[in-house]
Amino acid sequence: MAELGNQSVERFLESVASDAPAPGGGSSAAVAAALSAGLVEMSARLADHRDAVARAGALRRAALKLAEEELTSYAPVLEARSAGERAAALAAASDPPSRLAELAAEVAQLGLDVARSSSPAVRGDALAGVVLAEAAASAAARLVEINVDAGPALERARQAERRAFDARSSACAG
Repeated sequence: MAELGNQSVERFLESVASDAPAPGGGSSAAVAAALSAGLVEMSARLADHRDAVARAGALRRAALKLAEEELTSYAPVLEARSAGERAAALAAASDPPSRLAELAAEVAQLGLDVARSSSPAVRGDALAGVVLAEAAASAAARLVEINVDAGPALERARQAERRAFDARSSACAG
């Protein structure tokens, strides 16, 4: 499979819809986070918020890297031969979506800041970025919850999901 960043949207969607186990929810959530960061980056650029442009661009690139990482992160779970191997593989597979939830929460918070200080002409794209980022954080947190019952990855994902929710709630409140 070609790198996700080099695929057409149509090809990526066909890959997601196929019977292959990857790309799945993790890569899809990471691509959503990259899209949300791109919207925030564009909005910040149009509003001439240079620091936000740089940070959103870095988050967009990091989200795409996580999408790539997610393509193979679950394979060890499928290959595990014992309960112990499976538990260890699930714990390891929980790290990328946990990091994704944190990244998406940061995008949502950054998007909220950009939306608050932007003209109405730019605000809509920033708000769309916030909403997409919250969805990516929530999806990533669900993946972690499915993998592990407790632990630092789960706690980080849940905290990130709350931050993204709060950003979206504030953004939609006006």
